[in-house]
Amino acid sequence: MSKAKFVYVVYIATTAEKVWRALVDGEVTHLYWGHQNVSDWKVGSRWQHQSMDSHVVKIVGKVLESMPPHRLALSWARPEDADKPSQQSRVLFEIEPVNDMVKLTVSHTELEDGSDMQHGITEGWPRVLSSLKSYLETGKALDTWAMKKTQRA
Repeated sequence: MSKAKFVYVVYIATTAEKVWRALVDGEVTHLYWGHQNVSDWKVGSRWQHQSMDSHVVKIVGKVLESMPPHRLALSWARPEDADKPSQQSRVLFEIEPVNDMVKLTVSHTELEDGSDMQHGITEGWPRVLSSLKSYLETGKALDTWAMKKTQRA
């Protein structure tokens, strides 16, 4: 299969340091994402995206680049695919101050075209990043999965 990529850009009225913290501090990520990101965030270290209550690990990977507060790159895979390079994708967070705000660019690359992962992140990243923006600007995150809950009811 061919490789696909997804890029999302959002401008947030905050600082680069606050965006960085929101991406790497599990106590913050769970507030707008519903999960916590866990790692020491050093290049080569493992990281996990896990639920707060049950600690079920949803996504795993390695820290590929870490340049606080401007650039973070991670490998990205489901736990069962952690040892399968062909099933891993890559996420790059670029944090750039622009006047009194921050431009956050999230590039999710090396996705299998048409895969469940590609579908999931195409829907997921806009929701997560919208919630992040709301949280950093207002102190209140969005219930990003409310539409899904309504559709299941």
